[in-house]
Amino acid sequence: MATQIIRNDKGEPQYAVVPYDEYERLIKAKDEWEDVPYTPSKYDDVTVPNAVINIMVNQDVSILAAWRIYRDLSQYDVAEKLGTTQSTVSQWEASERPQKRTREKLATLYNCTAEQLIP
Repeated sequence: MATQIIRNDKGEPQYAVVPYDEYERLIKAKDEWEDVPYTPSKYDDVTVPNAVINIMVNQDVSILAAWRIYRDLSQYDVAEKLGTTQSTVSQWEASERPQKRTREKLATLYNCTAEQLIP
């Protein structure tokens, strides 16, 4: 039996199912495992409310959109409060890493920290 890969609805690998014999071999060899160096980050202790994560997952939206929805705001509401346009808010939410200044403005509006807006 070969290793089986279980994928999510987007086709991304989530789990690997290995034959039991292979699992046992891996467990027995744990003393041979190599330590992976870890460098602490200033974001290690940053948490995001579970409700925001659930919105991200269930609605398949970015973390910025999830915070907006969590705060019960529309893109238009955010644009009005920040003096910009709805299309700009949409672009922010589609960005993989919004600019620091944008995150700071949104953090103030969403009553969270700018670090909580980093995906």
